[in-house]
Amino acid sequence: MAKASVSYVCQECGGAHRKWTGRCDHCGAWNTLVEERVEAVSGPSRKAGGKHIDMQPLAQSDSVAPPPRMQTGIAEFDRVAGGGLVRGSATLIGGDPGIGKSTLLLQLVCKLAASGHRTAYISGEESADQVRMRARRLGLGDAPVDLATTTNAGDVAASLGRPSGPEIVVIDSIQTMYLSSLDSAPGTVSQVRATAQELIRAAKVHDVALLVVGHVTKDGAIAGPRVLEHMV
Repeated sequence: MAKASVSYVCQECGGAHRKWTGRCDHCGAWNTLVEERVEAVSGPSRKAGGKHIDMQPLAQSDSVAPPPRMQTGIAEFDRVAGGGLVRGSATLIGGDPGIGKSTLLLQLVCKLAASGHRTAYISGEESADQVRMRARRLGLGDAPVDLATTTNAGDVAASLGRPSGPEIVVIDSIQTMYLSSLDSAPGTVSQVRATAQELIRAAKVHDVALLVVGHVTKDGAIAGPRVLEHMV
């Protein structure tokens, strides 16, 4: 039987506390602790089920070509991305509010779509009409990009595996996503961690290049748990 436990998690650093205090013991931030419920399974522990995985040699012969990179047509972005996007990869895009993260990624998926790639833009912050208006202002209103407005990360993950699904997906933003299996609000540490894990898992299973927008704190760090930066 599942038993719920309560902890207070710092929204700046992800540190957990047994009781609420005004100041985080881990990073020193004030008024950042939020109550979060965690489902713990009671009873005897069981070994995790699993299956054997396929191993591949690290060394490859010269006849094996490296994985192809999808060039976006934006030279500066391609340079930072090592020459272009690789399918099955996850990239975190951070920056101050209003700096142009959404505009850059909308241009990126439109250019990729124009070159023949299947792309999707998932907005959890703006309506579909708002995204279309921005695309028209950029002269990209006719780009063959799939557009969806949702904050349910489970639905997004399931959609990545559909027939003729996208090769490149933008999530704008991870702080708006949630999983219904968690009792906490979108943007909390537990939701950011869990939704990122679910989306990255689905992207790797279905060989999709994932681009995730992440908000930053007043200090310029990615908002949410530090583990988010190590997932991508």
